[in-house]
Amino acid sequence: MNDSTRFNRAIALIDAANSEDPRREEDEPKELLYSKRMSEMLARFAPEAPEVVKLGVRAQHIRRWAVPRDSYPMTREGYYAWRTGLYKFHAETAGALLREAGYDEETVARVMLAVSKRSLRSNPDAQLLEDVAALVFIEHYMLDFAASKPDYDEAKWIGIVQKTWRKMSGAAQQFALGGGIRLPEALIPIIQRAIAA
Repeated sequence: MNDSTRFNRAIALIDAANSEDPRREEDEPKELLYSKRMSEMLARFAPEAPEVVKLGVRAQHIRRWAVPRDSYPMTREGYYAWRTGLYKFHAETAGALLREAGYDEETVARVMLAVSKRSLRSNPDAQLLEDVAALVFIEHYMLDFAASKPDYDEAKWIGIVQKTWRKMSGAAQQFALGGGIRLPEALIPIIQRAIAA
């Protein structure tokens, strides 16, 4: 099996898993749409990214609906436990599919490490995946998230934007500010205040 065939098989397996998402967005399974947006953003932001990152961004939220938020306590601690559990679940699910596609253990381990969000600042694969996730959130999801939280005041929103911004590399921040993504127009004043603070 050549590299291109193996890569395409892995993407097909990831997409098949995400196509089972019963939730819909823009008439597509929600996580399938998200994974396509991740790949599209990576192609815009870092078209020369290594194959492990291309696989990782496609698998970042793989089968996310299978671990619902309410399967953990509805507390702050429960939220963080859910997120940590998801990272492990996504990494293990991605790893199994990559093995099925024919990838070697070294590649599988690199993808799993990136997807599990470990060692962000010291692992360039994980940092690039995090950059892409933040850019996708800002462009596609931040406005809807804001609409779902009408009780959040401006100070809360500035904190959310700052937290997202801090996770991004300098290159991703410049990409966002330099027109690489479509900023949600209604939130531009808050984004500007958050990053200026």
